[in-house]
Amino acid sequence: MTDSGEITVLLDAAHGGDRGAMDRVLATLYQELHSMARRQLAGQHGHTLDATALVHEAYLKLIGRGTGAAQFDDRAHFFAYAASAMRSVVVDYARQRLAQKRGGDLHRVTDLPEDIEGGLRLDEDMLGLDTALNRLASVDERLAQVVEMRYFAGLSELEIAALLKRSERSVRRDWQKARMFLLASLQESPAA
Repeated sequence: MTDSGEITVLLDAAHGGDRGAMDRVLATLYQELHSMARRQLAGQHGHTLDATALVHEAYLKLIGRGTGAAQFDDRAHFFAYAASAMRSVVVDYARQRLAQKRGGDLHRVTDLPEDIEGGLRLDEDMLGLDTALNRLASVDERLAQVVEMRYFAGLSELEIAALLKRSERSVRRDWQKARMFLLASLQESPAA
């Protein structure tokens, strides 16, 4: 990951209203965001959503589509927001794909992989996961944030721990709790 001191200085300047500083933050972290997106979309051939498109769409969400510069308190907040923006783009893409399928068979999601090295699935499973993740956020926002950072941004437990200033062990426990909640939620939800 990029030097956190440099990012913190730029984020402080951006927080003070320096739009150029936010542009430098995004430019500095673009490669990291692109690597995260590429990792998350691995194996998704034949889709119009590729890593570059995902990063560009997430970027538009990060800057607020012309509604003023987004404000980030620190590096962790930036990456949490980036993970959330990537989640939003991926879920919107899955919704569009599903809407284009005429009468595609929907099925109940029954698995949430421990490790997502194979990349995100851009299908109805993503929509079920999004709904379950919204439920989790209403119960425990921190657990939902860990899921977003791990599942949608592809960050490791060690990277998440560093960003959140928590131990890797506590992040691992949060991931396990969140995963159990999501699996239970996915299994009880009717197919949409």
